[in-house]
Amino acid sequence: MRAFPLVGGPVELRGALDLERTQAGVMPRRLPAWTMEQYQDPSVYGVTVMPSGVRLVFRTDARELEFEVLTSTGQLDTDPRPRPTGMLELLVDGVLAGRRQAPMGNVVRMAGPGAAQRLVPGEPGTVRFAGLPAGMKNVELWLPQQTPTELLALRADGEVLAPLPDGRRRWVHHGSSISHCLEADGPTGTWPVVAASFGGVEVINLGQAGNDMLDPYVARTIRDMPADLISLKTGINIVGLATFRLRTFGPAVHGFLDTIRDGHPDTPLLLVSPVSCPALEATPGPVSMGPDGKITALGDPADVARGALSLAVVREELARIVAARRAHDPRLHYLDGRELLGPDEVDDLADGLHPTAAAYRRMGKRFAAHAFADDGPFR
Repeated sequence: MRAFPLVGGPVELRGALDLERTQAGVMPRRLPAWTMEQYQDPSVYGVTVMPSGVRLVFRTDARELEFEVLTSTGQLDTDPRPRPTGMLELLVDGVLAGRRQAPMGNVVRMAGPGAAQRLVPGEPGTVRFAGLPAGMKNVELWLPQQTPTELLALRADGEVLAPLPDGRRRWVHHGSSISHCLEADGPTGTWPVVAASFGGVEVINLGQAGNDMLDPYVARTIRDMPADLISLKTGINIVGLATFRLRTFGPAVHGFLDTIRDGHPDTPLLLVSPVSCPALEATPGPVSMGPDGKITALGDPADVARGALSLAVVREELARIVAARRAHDPRLHYLDGRELLGPDEVDDLADGLHPTAAAYRRMGKRFAAHAFADDGPFR
């Protein structure tokens, strides 16, 4: 087996906007380094190093490949074992050729969410894919969407070459945990990846679990990056954490869109409202986890009349904003998120908020059927 460099060599890293040098190797980040000084909450860093949609891409005639990685996963003191590390998935010429459990590495212990963290150092692990087809082929290694993964080494029993240019359109998507898709059954099972596969495009997933807050640094990131298609799925985190009132929400949406339009004045842009979530449909946040393991809203429904946000209010406001802006921005479109997962499917929300793996795949197919249809916003 021969080692090939992961940086500065033939391997291309797609889906990441930055690489962080670590003691072990390199770790992909899904926001550029300059944004870190603007994080108000350290959880933003945590979700940007979870590599949802990040993959290594190259060509090879190897029959066997080895990837050495060091993962970092969390564990509450009350849990008997660390959280699952997720899957590494290998695609050969666009077809799934193998799935491997990501090896357990570092474990970050804490008493509870938001508590002080204690690192339990772990060791790198090697994942091997053997029996690959003969001849030169296109290979993609997709990293686990929920687990920060440091890349240490790539070894092959053949030649490794740079990938051919990707002629597909580039779709940039930003959203919440329901776009990050921690609960998907693998990195190619997240709904943006499923939708991209059906739509024949390359996706860059900037979904950030718990952190879809219309942050200006995200808007500037999208403004400055190449994109043929853009979508924003927003509202659930804003309602769930009660971070805006109606007075401030609308201007923040306008500002986010204005910033993107500074760099992409004519790019198709699809604004997507939240999927169904019974707890927050008519009741404002913040939310808490109930004894049944499902979220419950702590706000007062009567406060909606005074400007508190429920999902119903958010959907109405997003639709209103798009309708008003389309007079001068005809390539701006709106999609009601309930078309992706509606009120008759809330049994597929295991905790009352996050879809199951099967539901994520349905969402991807439905998004593709809408966005990439002959008369859809992405055509």
